[in-house]
Amino acid sequence: MPDDVLAHPESSGSATDVDVLVLGTGAGGLTAALAAATAGARVGLYEKGERVGGTTALSSAVAWLPANRYAAQAGIADSREDALAYLSALSHGLIRPELAEAFVDTVPELLDWLDEQTPLRMRLVAGFPDYHPEHPGGMPRGGRSLEPELFPFTEIPGWGERMVGVTRPMLVAETPIGGGSGLLPADVAAQRKAASLEGVGRGLVGALLKGCLDRGVEPVTGARATRLVVTDGAVTGVEFDSGAERFVVTARSVILATGGFEHDLDLVRSFLRGPMHLPAGVPTNTGDGLRMAMRVGAELGMMSEAWWVPVLALPQADPAATHRPVLLVNLERTLPRSIMVNGQGRRFTNEAANYNALGGAFHHLDPTSFAYVNQPAWLIIDQGFVDRFGGFGVPPGGPAQPWLIRADDLGALAEATGIPPTALSDTVVRWNEQAAALRDDDFHRGESAYDGWSGERRHYPGPAATLGPLDEPPFYAVEIVGSCLGTKGGPRTDVDGRVQHLDGGPIPGLYAAGNAMAAPTGMVYGGAGGTLGPALVFGYRAGRSAARECYRARPRDPPVSAPGAGAGATPRGRAAGSSPRQRPPNGR
Repeated sequence: MPDDVLAHPESSGSATDVDVLVLGTGAGGLTAALAAATAGARVGLYEKGERVGGTTALSSAVAWLPANRYAAQAGIADSREDALAYLSALSHGLIRPELAEAFVDTVPELLDWLDEQTPLRMRLVAGFPDYHPEHPGGMPRGGRSLEPELFPFTEIPGWGERMVGVTRPMLVAETPIGGGSGLLPADVAAQRKAASLEGVGRGLVGALLKGCLDRGVEPVTGARATRLVVTDGAVTGVEFDSGAERFVVTARSVILATGGFEHDLDLVRSFLRGPMHLPAGVPTNTGDGLRMAMRVGAELGMMSEAWWVPVLALPQADPAATHRPVLLVNLERTLPRSIMVNGQGRRFTNEAANYNALGGAFHHLDPTSFAYVNQPAWLIIDQGFVDRFGGFGVPPGGPAQPWLIRADDLGALAEATGIPPTALSDTVVRWNEQAAALRDDDFHRGESAYDGWSGERRHYPGPAATLGPLDEPPFYAVEIVGSCLGTKGGPRTDVDGRVQHLDGGPIPGLYAAGNAMAAPTGMVYGGAGGTLGPALVFGYRAGRSAARECYRARPRDPPVSAPGAGAGATPRGRAAGSSPRQRPPNGR
């Protein structure tokens, strides 16, 4: 047994005892914890960061959930068969059919369960197309992307300040991402602020957290999981480091929901298929769950893949900060009067394609120069773009962001960016000709129903939503790099989240969910919410399975309350007559 796998839980710190121990408080972890608690298990929920929510709290909170009842209620035809055909058409053989089937088949049950056990209410993001809607089974007019209704943080007092991200009192459907303007009437904004209503990622986390808190499952924050406890070949707990001291929590099952490894440079170098800069996930995503799983012999999968996205680096107020702020570049590259070029001044892709698919373009390795020729890239816009759309956080008609490179003509812009002037001029001339004809013969921008979704809404659907000339000086440029929302690689699991051993079969007592597991949809990003949909489904399946396994494997002990532990059938605190367990040494 490796030295860093604990065989004796009494070896350090104080101990608590639960049935199911969940690591991580993103969508996968919260759903797993709640599923285990509602199945009657005593649950411990621990978070590495000082704030809960993980990358989920930073997200749009859209969940891709095919064949859902909301689509049916809206008269949108979808089916299990179409969803599976769509995933298969995009899989390149990397999706395990049993996982795809479990994902699609669990959607109706998951949504009913969320209604019963949480205040989370989902709604359609009307019209949001799948990311590859022209493939078999694709939905060009939407129906599979759901978002949460606004959640009142008055229901979880104090937790708003203990959550990742900033207050955003809007539905996705009201933002440009979901087809809205991004602007609220002043009276509506004031009403929502007064009621502490929040949407998008924090709203989703808040609603799931409320479900957990109602069952006595309170997250313990600032507790980094460092090692798994193994007894007779089964995972039986976790050792934690709170910063000041170490402590152990024993458990009958452990669920890894610790996110990906995008902020660990060594793991990124070892596994990802191409360059990745400035990751957009929370800085605590350093592969802790992955390393723990590897130490106990977990089989790994999808290690070369991530949820790819192009970003730009924002100016950094604190030069000493280790985590640079980034802006996801989605709208700006899709709107008319914009193109992306590489260092040679050439367009290299359909700029309006979905952000995950663009990862392949950024990872193109030229065999002659042996260079990733499309990274970094440059996003080029003109004054007409600034006047009509603003962009990069500026409203239409406002001044361009001061950190954009500005030049009065294309030659000067090329000189400022290091791009060959003739090549850039030729590229823009070619682009303008094609934009005038509303036809991109080079990369087919505007042909997919998805391409114009984030473009100029008055022209959607149709190529004019994303095609437009660059002909109004001055011109602007900003450097774009390939990044990711999170990684996809981790331990392989079965349909219920059981981590599989290298030698075959499950590792007893070990589960995974969310970005800590090998992505069940392979390299596919089916549509908006392609990360959170599987995280919710497999978090639910893992939590439910872990709780049931506890009862099958061992006699049921009297319910006991522990820090971050629910009391099963007793909604709050410990059951009558039970004795409290020792709190971890950090006092949380």
